[in-house]
Amino acid sequence: MHIYKIFRADEWQALRDAGETAGAPIDVADGYVHFSTAAQAAETAAKHFYGADGLFLLAVDAEACGTDLRWEVSRGGAEFPHLYRALRLSDVIWAQPLPLVDGQHQFPPGFAEAGA
Repeated sequence: MHIYKIFRADEWQALRDAGETAGAPIDVADGYVHFSTAAQAAETAAKHFYGADGLFLLAVDAEACGTDLRWEVSRGGAEFPHLYRALRLSDVIWAQPLPLVDGQHQFPPGFAEAGA
């Protein structure tokens, strides 16, 4: 199963430059890297990145994170994946731009339906 992280362009560049990151400022403050499932990603984008352009969607293999990944209750009582270690560039399966068109983030075709 893939889990997803939305990064601003500078955060994605920092991960590529350093090879690992503690995440975005909210991740650092909370002590873990926030992720979403495919079903949760669009709501995460709308809630936390409303109107933000220049974003990137990163896919990570949940199973490869091992015991450092915990599923915890968060928004709306749903369980979200939280990574309790640095996110490594080697964890990233793929990264794609998440363009903003008419105020809506455009996820890859078939993303949510396929569980991407």
